[in-house]
Amino acid sequence: QVQLVESGGGSVQAGGSLSLSCVASGDTFSTYCMGWFRQAPGKEREGVARIYTETGTPIYADSAKGRFTISRDNANNTLYLLMNNLKPDDTGMYYCAASHASSFSRCFLRRGPEDFANWGQGTQVTVSS
Repeated sequence: QVQLVESGGGSVQAGGSLSLSCVASGDTFSTYCMGWFRQAPGKEREGVARIYTETGTPIYADSAKGRFTISRDNANNTLYLLMNNLKPDDTGMYYCAASHASSFSRCFLRRGPEDFANWGQGTQVTVSS
């Protein structure tokens, strides 16, 4: 399976931006469903965005639409999450996750944390008001 390492987290004031990266290794990158999830203390882990690497087709949670952009660089096996106009509610540990998928339709069905088998260790995002 694929190994994942996130980076780019930090502290930012509300309205600011952060860009997260996730470098994958150990497998080809072109046929994976890749996702970003976040978890705040005392809350369930929730999906933020996911993408099918072969086509670059993104899927966003409602909370991310219009503010976040998920993208991938298949040549460098890297997943990105550009987060603009950050809000305090965006605070949490952000995780990169991956599951092999043969089609976008399969990736579309992978919406919950339980649907992803491979995880990074996370990177902390803190948004202050």
